[in-house]
Amino acid sequence: MATDSATASSDSIAIIAGAGRFPFLVAQGARRAGCRVDVIGLRGLADPAIAELANRFRWSGVVRLGHWIRLIRRWRDSRVILAGSVRKSEMFGRFRLIRYLPDWTSIRLWFFTVADKRNDTLLCAVADEMASKGITLEDCVQYCTEDMAPEGVLTARQPSAGQLKDIEFGWHLAKEMGRLDVGQSIAVKETEVIAVEAIEGTDRMIERAGQLCRNGGWSLIKVAKPDQDMRFDVPTIGPDTIQNLQRHGAALLVVEAGKTLIVDRQDTLAAAERAGIIVVGRRAVD
Repeated sequence: MATDSATASSDSIAIIAGAGRFPFLVAQGARRAGCRVDVIGLRGLADPAIAELANRFRWSGVVRLGHWIRLIRRWRDSRVILAGSVRKSEMFGRFRLIRYLPDWTSIRLWFFTVADKRNDTLLCAVADEMASKGITLEDCVQYCTEDMAPEGVLTARQPSAGQLKDIEFGWHLAKEMGRLDVGQSIAVKETEVIAVEAIEGTDRMIERAGQLCRNGGWSLIKVAKPDQDMRFDVPTIGPDTIQNLQRHGAALLVVEAGKTLIVDRQDTLAAAERAGIIVVGRRAVD
């Protein structure tokens, strides 16, 4: 492991790693591009194996923004990427201040700086705080563009006429949810809304949709926000998404082409084929 001090370089990047495979894709892509990669792993979320891809690695808390900034400045990195999921809903649980031990920078931002607690509001405030310290929060998919969803039907099976109608019906509703920064996913069947995503996240919304539509056959539509900030909150699916959809009776998954990250695409689509779930990449037209 290298020492904490380093010479400032435009060819270095810091990654703040949450849960899932996304941080690995970013780190691997950045290394292929010739970047020095430094990683802050969010304790309780990041896979410890991400440290193997890092020149420097440190653990930090999920609401320790001041600590993140101090580490990045100590490493002399001027660029940072947020990658991986964070279970925001748990931040509203009991004893949250004791459980997460936020530093003063995070407390100031959470309680005194932001006008509301929607994702874009919070993350833009994080970006502004970093910028004030000379750190630029960058496009989180710039090193893994090959993993973005292409346009078209991505599985062998084609959507039925009824499913095509549900796609048209649900797409615009999902886009409106994204515009309001409430969520990015919606479950529909026979032009009826079954469930919408909010703070609980897509996986728990899928579970709820399965409970409400026990005969299955419903569709999940997952979109980017109309003015998606590619620095954060990019829609992401992977093999676990397919398994969850299968477990809860979904028949169709629609994602926004060019704006949705497919983690381990080959495995994800193979899992969808085995499960009989149709996957469609749709290009935004609105």
